[in-house]
Amino acid sequence: MLVIQHVQTEDRDRTEEFSLYAKERAEGTVRLPPLLLPKTERWLHVRQTLREDHQFRIKNNPEGAQDKFDKLAKSFFKFFRGTALLFYRDYAGMDSHLPTVFTIGDVHPENFGVMPNEDGAPIFGVNDFDEAYFAPFSYDLKRGAVGFYIAAKENGLKKKKRREVVRAFVDGYWEGLTSFARDDREKWHEFRIDNSPKMIRKLLKSARTERADFLADLIDVEKERFISSDEIVPHSKHIAEFQKVVDTYREDNDIDSSTKAEGFFEVRDVAIKRHSGTASLGLDRYFVLINGPTDDPTDDIILEFKQTRPSAIYGLAPNITSNENGKTKSSKKSSKKAQNNKASRVVRSHDIHLSGGDPYYGQVDIDDENFLVRERSPYKDDIDVDDLDYDEFCEYASICGQALAQTHARSDEDTGIMEGDAEKRILSSVNPALFTADVVRFAHTATKRLKRDWKMFKQDHALGAFQFYQQ
Repeated sequence: MLVIQHVQTEDRDRTEEFSLYAKERAEGTVRLPPLLLPKTERWLHVRQTLREDHQFRIKNNPEGAQDKFDKLAKSFFKFFRGTALLFYRDYAGMDSHLPTVFTIGDVHPENFGVMPNEDGAPIFGVNDFDEAYFAPFSYDLKRGAVGFYIAAKENGLKKKKRREVVRAFVDGYWEGLTSFARDDREKWHEFRIDNSPKMIRKLLKSARTERADFLADLIDVEKERFISSDEIVPHSKHIAEFQKVVDTYREDNDIDSSTKAEGFFEVRDVAIKRHSGTASLGLDRYFVLINGPTDDPTDDIILEFKQTRPSAIYGLAPNITSNENGKTKSSKKSSKKAQNNKASRVVRSHDIHLSGGDPYYGQVDIDDENFLVRERSPYKDDIDVDDLDYDEFCEYASICGQALAQTHARSDEDTGIMEGDAEKRILSSVNPALFTADVVRFAHTATKRLKRDWKMFKQDHALGAFQFYQQ
């Protein structure tokens, strides 16, 4: 194994520089944003930002970082998914006049899907909260619009139809907000089998998998041990260590096990999980098999421990931070505190954005690093956008817009984030028709720039600029 050490001194952390830039831009100071840089400077900016964004991974897990860079070079959509920091630095400090919500931070067609609710039933909605942070509501809409535009482009749709897919996404968002403004359904609404559109009902039904069948693909049920594969690397000698971690997780996250079997939460096995996701590639991830709520081994539960990272929005929203109570305010000290507790931020997002989400969702520290904990659910499934025709794409985009609207509507006084009803404040802050037209244009323009960035990245990648590990 050879780790190539050629990270240049230019790859310094520019977090404070961009925080200052965002603050000044929000206050009206005229500065040249990265999206307006000449080609040569833009090329260096893209290279530096991607290296900077992956400094920890390059040092901690160079093989995983290399795997991610290789995947980004092969797919434009994956490049978009895996470069949120590059995206948000282009728009640092923008939209300071719009209402602030607890944004998802990384909205795109593949971050919606099936997950379990607190009763163990499958529901559909936003299923990735890693980039969640306080920002104007438009941050989610704009990134989501670009995500749908690129996905539609990759699916072979022409420019006009791509624009209509984006329009369907934004119109779905307005439809959702308007509905929630009438009756506050955001407090309890779930996309379930009994109340979802046909497309989502079909997905939810297909996602229902017996736990025994789900476990049989990953573990030897009789031995209660993970099955070795390219993605699963048994880590059984660390069972005792992870038992202590699991015990701490249960206590710190108030996981109720009073009505379960005596051996509930006993760790049966541990494995390293490799090659998961796109944005999270290169970060540590473990599967932990615990004894389930009964003595039947087919009732065992797999907990996923995923190392968390700072939100790409940190320091880039217009002078908005949060304290531990979730209320928005401007404070450099509280911002750093919130950002250092990365997993707690993600858990807070899950609890606010979903009505009755995963009961195992929580966080814990392992060797001074924050890890998100959640159940690896038998219900995990999502829409394959590659299989959608134009009409289906529009329908799916509209549904995702409605699901996003619910997360924003829940960012109001009931959660201590803002005063008043979030949905009403958002609706009264813009002309929806005009705003939609702006977002559609934004998606087209941003996609063209990102495509140029991707071509620059691919040339750098081919020349070894992102090669930090080789066998």
